[in-house]
Amino acid sequence: MRLLIVEDEKRLALSLAAGLTAEGFAVDVVHDGLEGLHRAAEGVHDLVVLDIMLPGMNGYRVCAALRAAGHDMPILMLTAKDGEYDEAEGLDTGADDYLTKPFSYVVLLARIRALLRRRGRAGGSPVLAVGDLRVDTAARRVHCGEAEVTLTTKEFAVLEQLAHRAGEVVGKPEILEHVWDFAYEGDPNIVEVYVSALRRKLGAGRIQTVRGAGYRLVEAS
Repeated sequence: MRLLIVEDEKRLALSLAAGLTAEGFAVDVVHDGLEGLHRAAEGVHDLVVLDIMLPGMNGYRVCAALRAAGHDMPILMLTAKDGEYDEAEGLDTGADDYLTKPFSYVVLLARIRALLRRRGRAGGSPVLAVGDLRVDTAARRVHCGEAEVTLTTKEFAVLEQLAHRAGEVVGKPEILEHVWDFAYEGDPNIVEVYVSALRRKLGAGRIQTVRGAGYRLVEAS
């Protein structure tokens, strides 16, 4: 899952990004409303955490512009204000939830997970099944048959991306885009490292390499 944080308080934004990255999310951070709108409009993020008081363009306008353009990713708005009018305005522009500063990181994480679960229910079951492989995107657990398989956060994120497109070829750039943030400048072959790790844990036959195109998650043969 890839998240976008649009927050001009840089210390807060980087602190949130560090915590969410540790939870297994790929996190992009911007500090300006106009750049936030540009990044969110790319359509690669699964959820946006959006401050209201931003330079360039405030959060209300960013949210309204995204909804007007047809973007339906969950939006969690943050604000230092507190009052029913502000909450109503945020929700009227298309936000899915609202959190007032100061807030608990644990509460923020719970709200993010709830929004992602809600979106998963709207689009189908949060459990992705490929043969006897089950990937529970809400509980972040993986089972092969009756056995649970322990994955690292990045391994799970790569598998989740493949499971969402089971049977289809998923290119290395697509995996990088959804699992690593846009600031990643390392070796794109890092994807191969994680695919190799998944094959060791899940069985080599579950992830096929399509030469020159990417990877395909299939039922075990």
